[in-house]
Amino acid sequence: MPPLKFLSNEDVQAMHEATLRVLHEVGVIWTHKPSLDILTDAGCTMNGNRICFPPDLVIDSIAKANKRPVIRGRNGQVNELGGGTLYFHNLGGARDIYDARTGTRHLATDEDARNTVRLLDALPNCHTVTPFFTPPDVTNELMALHMYRHTLPNTTKPVQGPGIQFGHEVKYAVEMAAVVGTPAHELTLSLSPVSPLTMHDIAAEAIMEMAKAGVIHANLPCPTGGATSPMTITGSLVQQSAETLAPLVLAQIINPGCGVVYCGRLGMLEPRTGLIWGGVELGLSSAATVQLGHYYGFSVNVYGFSTNAHTLDAQNAFERGLNAAIPALAGADELSGIGEMEAGVMGSFAQMVLDNELAGSILRLRAGLSADVEHLAVEIIGNVMDGTRNFLGQKHTMKHLRAGEVALTKLAERNSWDTWEEKFQRKQMADHAVDEAEKILRDHVVPPLEPQQEQELDKILAAAEREMAGRK
Repeated sequence: MPPLKFLSNEDVQAMHEATLRVLHEVGVIWTHKPSLDILTDAGCTMNGNRICFPPDLVIDSIAKANKRPVIRGRNGQVNELGGGTLYFHNLGGARDIYDARTGTRHLATDEDARNTVRLLDALPNCHTVTPFFTPPDVTNELMALHMYRHTLPNTTKPVQGPGIQFGHEVKYAVEMAAVVGTPAHELTLSLSPVSPLTMHDIAAEAIMEMAKAGVIHANLPCPTGGATSPMTITGSLVQQSAETLAPLVLAQIINPGCGVVYCGRLGMLEPRTGLIWGGVELGLSSAATVQLGHYYGFSVNVYGFSTNAHTLDAQNAFERGLNAAIPALAGADELSGIGEMEAGVMGSFAQMVLDNELAGSILRLRAGLSADVEHLAVEIIGNVMDGTRNFLGQKHTMKHLRAGEVALTKLAERNSWDTWEEKFQRKQMADHAVDEAEKILRDHVVPPLEPQQEQELDKILAAAEREMAGRK
């Protein structure tokens, strides 16, 4: 199915030209001297504390980047990004967990973090796992590494590295990835510049270390339209693109050809609360990000399952349905947010199970329809009219049921009222999701790492902790 366009070709071209103007005429606040030396040697200029990027350097850097990176799980599963397949992954970095059985929430524990990864490992439409919960009582400098340590033993799927902040995290993440057989060029790490247009020293150092190691850059600008970027969606997307491309230029100067995933996490301001708005504008922003990223030839990762909702309610369902379907139809390569609630602050086991079903329906939606001879089925219609007048018994029916013509859901209600009332005691879809999540966590077993691998991961984490203690 061809992607839907929410912007004209002329609109996208105008946004590209505006991005180059922002980078060249406005610049990015940047004070990290080692990286500034590299950038100025390549032709960038300083305007006060802002560095300005020549358009030719930006375009040349985009051309050099590896836009089709590959990530791989320890089970051999390969995700080739940008090849036309849509992949889904979960939210990363949530603080709270919502207990849908009791309707309460609490700070996520280490056990919650491990169980989340085991659950995601079992969900067929979650193709990549990202460290989900931030661990309690861990310093900022070590948080990402602890999250990665919790994740690696509990899934065999490809693991997106955690969002990092510091250069030292790169070294230890690369070492941990190697323990499970992931080379640096198949490891993704993400880093968020500060909006508007600010690259702090620790972030600049981290970009340099990522480039030297050869990891895949998934830079994650997170502007908020109306607060840290313009109130207009396209204006915010221009700023977001500049925040994505500025660190890309540095990385490509250091290591030409290192992998890049073009990402965007634009949210619009909810003026009545000051929080991020999870309405349909988020889906539109993601779709436009896809178009702009594809203009450059990148694979694109954007928000998918996003909502401000606190429970598994109607708002939750319609917001995440819109915000997943719109960028999927625009041709997104990866959609994030499986399990996300409360605009990324919270997650839920039941929500992950529900999102697995939604992802299946989104994949069916994006597959579209076929009007070839086999699907038009004129001969089958004729055979039935000449014979039994029953399509249920036709091999054609079973063939296309198995081929996915209909997205058969496991949790949605498909019974009559009487059956629903008598057999299922009026259980809602969310109730079935709670039951399914609990069943998976009881039954699903992830092939464990070898004891020596566990020991090596502990050794690497301990080395990181000693380094951080030595810096204080």
